[in-house]
Amino acid sequence: MTREKFLHSDAPVTRHGSLMQGTTTVGGLVLANGLRRSSATAATDEKGKVGSVRSTAKSVIQIFLWGGMSHNDTWDPKPDAGRDYMGEFGKAISTNVAGTQLCELFPELARQADKYSLIRSMTHGNNGHETAAYLMQTGHQPGERLAYPSIGAVFSLFRGRDYAGTIPPYVVLTKPQGRFSEEGFLGPLFKPFATGGDPNASRFQVEGVVAPSISDARQLTRRELCDGMDTLSRQLAAHPQIVDEMKAKQEAYDLILEEAYDLILGRGREVFDLSKEDAALRDRYGRHTFGQECLAARRMVEAGVPYVVINYPGGWDTHKDHFQRMRRQVPSLDQGLATLLSDLSDRGLLESTVVWCCGEFGRGPKVDWQPPWNGGRNHYGKVFSALVAGGGFKGGQIVGASDQKAETVADRPVYPVDLLGSIYALAGVDTNARLPHPLGLDARVLPAASDAVKSGGLLTEIM
Repeated sequence: MTREKFLHSDAPVTRHGSLMQGTTTVGGLVLANGLRRSSATAATDEKGKVGSVRSTAKSVIQIFLWGGMSHNDTWDPKPDAGRDYMGEFGKAISTNVAGTQLCELFPELARQADKYSLIRSMTHGNNGHETAAYLMQTGHQPGERLAYPSIGAVFSLFRGRDYAGTIPPYVVLTKPQGRFSEEGFLGPLFKPFATGGDPNASRFQVEGVVAPSISDARQLTRRELCDGMDTLSRQLAAHPQIVDEMKAKQEAYDLILEEAYDLILGRGREVFDLSKEDAALRDRYGRHTFGQECLAARRMVEAGVPYVVINYPGGWDTHKDHFQRMRRQVPSLDQGLATLLSDLSDRGLLESTVVWCCGEFGRGPKVDWQPPWNGGRNHYGKVFSALVAGGGFKGGQIVGASDQKAETVADRPVYPVDLLGSIYALAGVDTNARLPHPLGLDARVLPAASDAVKSGGLLTEIM
């Protein structure tokens, strides 16, 4: 049985297949990759093309600033709004794009502004962490009868079909965000592979791939021992009547085992080995968890992984002591993200890789100076900002605007379906495609615009 024949087989998962899946953690990941590709055949196979939008994106890196990052302290500064709105960061700095300014905390991104565009009119009006995170990553309204999959799971379904890599097609660095079940009704085969570990550690111990106490030599010895103990296949040779029945199953198992070892000791393992990178480049990304996550994401994109999420370590839920936390966290975000964009560009990967960065909402534009908040900002879904780059998105542009105090949308509202729909369009995913619901219900990648689902249209001005 060939690899393609097995991976694209429409045969149901048998008890034997389930046992194979449970053989090892890595083996389960490899089998899940194959089953994802098989499941993709059940989904609509149309490539999306909206107007003159050309499908150019092969991979996506999503940097999720969970908890919600303040917009007027970062990418939509309002230096004339006064201390009650700008707090301790009243200064805006110029960028390498005339007329575009950022908060003073982003000197590195200011030098790269020609590589990305800013959306300053994101809006959905939802102030709940869980429900806003669901809305921003599925495009569907929370509270519907169906729990829809995230954009990463949808990519795993549609783009995983053509993906031949060893690493799973939907990867999260390093921990699942936990605000909702990303796989939705697609089921556990479409959950993201969360790496665990810390890429800034001396050894990036990826769960199920890099064991904390087992050397490569010991792993190879274990493989040889396992092969030596496999007497079943030799015994079957004496029983021709069952050889044919068992042969296909054995070949499938051998394929899974081979790819599992390739993930542990071969190509897959190498992708996660950041020590292979030049030390000076690692320093540019920043010797902190987020910077090295960005570097790991770039290596996965080079390996062809369709969808990578970086869940920002520590989050941005800054109700209390907001300005102190911003001073601690923004420098690493600035350094890691700016270097990621320049590194992708230098390697010719930015043209085929979408990078999008935002949280589930923004932070209240008016500072709450009273105890217990002591200069905090609260949840704010009325208007906030997002950064998009690569994969067909133009750089150096501003989409939309907030008002003078960043309290409301002043121009060109952009809703979650608009942002996600634009990413899907650049990746050739039809947003009207039907998803394979286990009960056969009519479920689409994105909802159509309606009274309940507001839309300002795709981001054609930067596509």
